This record gives sequence, C-alpha cells and structure tokens, in this order.
Amino acid sequence: MNNKLVKRIIVLVLFLAVCLFLVFNESGFLKYLKVRSELKNMNNQILLAEKKLSALQKEIDSLQTSKEKIERVAREKFHMMKKNEKAFRIEEK
Repeated sequence: MNNKLVKRIIVLVLFLAVCLFLVFNESGFLKYLKVRSELKNMNNQILLAEKKLSALQKEIDSLQTSKEKIERVAREKFHMMKKNEKAFRIEEK
C-alpha cells in the first residue's frame, strides 16, 4: 500500500511538472495567449487603416472628378475667393 502511494505521488508530481512546463515555458500557453492578443490588435489596426485608406481614395476620386468639390476645398482650406467676393471673419468669444 505504501508503494502504491509513492507511485501515485510520483505520477502526480510528474503530471504537475509537465503541466507547469507547458504553461510557463518560452513558447507555452501564456505566450500563445499573448501572441493571439497581439494578432487580434494588429488585425483591428489593419481594418482601421483600410477604412481610412478607402475614405482617402474616395476623397481623391471626388477631387479628380468634381469641380464643385475642388472649389469647396479651395475655399475652405486655402481661403480662396471669387472675384468681387467679400470675406467675413467670425470671432467667437
């Protein structure tokens, strides 16, 4: 009976050692979880960058094809005016 108890303890210790090794080693389960989280974060960043790229491409296309869009951008960004137009500056308090 004492011999069986010793064998069970040895098997249990070996099993725990293997489990701890699989979880805490350099390429273990904790590392896997960290890498998986980083991958998910990077995929989200890629999706956001693709959406931004798509919006910028639409902006480029509209600037290349729409004279009204070009005029609006010129007026807003570069403070351009047509002849005989007056500009008003509104100051907020």
